Amino acid sequence: MKKGTHTVAVQRQYTGTAGRIENSQVAVYLVYAGVRGHAAVDRELYIPRSWTCDPRRCRAAGLGEDTVFATKPELARTMIERFLDAGHHVGWVTGDEVYGGNPKLRAALEERGIGYVLAVACSAEMVTGAGKFRADALAAKLPKRAWQKLSAGRGAKGRRFYDWAVIDLADPGPGHQLLIRRNRATGELAYYLCFSPRPVPLTELVRVAGSRWRVADRERAGRAG
Repeated sequence: MKKGTHTVAVQRQYTGTAGRIENSQVAVYLVYAGVRGHAAVDRELYIPRSWTCDPRRCRAAGLGEDTVFATKPELARTMIERFLDAGHHVGWVTGDEVYGGNPKLRAALEERGIGYVLAVACSAEMVTGAGKFRADALAAKLPKRAWQKLSAGRGAKGRRFYDWAVIDLADPGPGHQLLIRRNRATGELAYYLCFSPRPVPLTELVRVAGSRWRVADRERAGRAG
């Protein structure tokens, strides 16, 4: 969080650190996660439109007057492509609804042959062989046998078990699925749009979805410490 209005890219905006709207800077981080741990490998400062449309303000803060606005998914795409172009290899990309709801980011990953498990809103529209439906409408149609109890990894209190289901999608093409997570205590649902260039089991999609929580938990623990 920041006080005042002169720090580069500061404005009142939602920040995940505080979990609310604050006067703050926001950055997009690219984190590489593997079996031995994770590390931030790149970051980009999110510069709001309130800054990019004010060249004088940008100049006073040390930003170039030609600074252009980029959405968070656009920043993520830039960093991912930079990482890949440097010769690194990744199997999956995961992220929250900000990124899952962006068709251009998803298309860029698919063009590279990279799988993703990206959160989407319950209102996101999906196309199956039976037609177009909201994600939550598809979840409501699932029979009991469609759900499997699986662990998404370890948390502070041990393994995190949820009920999971997956639905094959007809559009935009092969390899696309809707992954649904159900809280075993509350029944709360979460949705993920998935793509894989090759067939993978449900357990692999669940593992990828859970990897983002593991990184977030460790980051929170680091701030608390």
